[in-house]
Amino acid sequence: MTQPTPMRVQMQPLFQQPAAQPQQTPVPQQPPQQKQGGDKRILRAFAARRYLGGSGIEIGALGTPLDLPPNTQVKYVDRMGLDALYREFPEMAQRKLQAPDIIDNGETLETIPDGSLDFIVANHFLEHCENLLGTLRVHAAKLRKGGRLFYAVPNRDHTFDRHRQTTPFAHLVQDDQEGPEKARAAHYLEWATLVSGKQGDEAQQLADRLQREKYSIHYHAWDAAAWFNTLALAVDYNKFPGFVAHFELNLHEMLAVLVRTK
Repeated sequence: MTQPTPMRVQMQPLFQQPAAQPQQTPVPQQPPQQKQGGDKRILRAFAARRYLGGSGIEIGALGTPLDLPPNTQVKYVDRMGLDALYREFPEMAQRKLQAPDIIDNGETLETIPDGSLDFIVANHFLEHCENLLGTLRVHAAKLRKGGRLFYAVPNRDHTFDRHRQTTPFAHLVQDDQEGPEKARAAHYLEWATLVSGKQGDEAQQLADRLQREKYSIHYHAWDAAAWFNTLALAVDYNKFPGFVAHFELNLHEMLAVLVRTK
């Protein structure tokens, strides 16, 4: 695999009014230092205030839709309607879930025209995507010039994924080029053993059942350094027409904003 061309990144304080257009500066060699906790919803809102505006979509908001700036128009996308979401996630029965405006697969967004959005928000969604690189390409295609991709991804080290290895970029390339079906069974078995704690036949039975049910697991997992490097490589691999404008680590998740420049 060829080495990626330099990714562009902007690291600016969030406690400011939104900038007109991020300026490109060289990427740092390492991800920023970890913040010790904080309210992820507040930190997301500060980033949204700085980078988001116009009209766009949020994928998979469930019980934590992003707090968007005033005068921002958003439609909510999910793969099923509100009643089905409550059935899918019985543990959220006592929480208010965001009703979807659009029923669509967030990985393919077939109902959304290319070049039609100012932003896409997808928090704690990308780890559920079987073909991450394909999903990133789709999302980029839906943006207008100047549009932004706003992603929060869980930090493996502080979730139930902590016993798993971080996903190598070569695996993501294989998913993209050969199809995710090739690794699907292995993903479910890894989930059954390293997340659910099952062993032997019991693990295989659980993996088979979850796969039959198409249960949405975390197919991939990253710590901060792995996700930072994955974004850098993905920008090059997908020939993304823009740059990474923001990368922030807040203990349990990594927050990134990508800007399309043409």
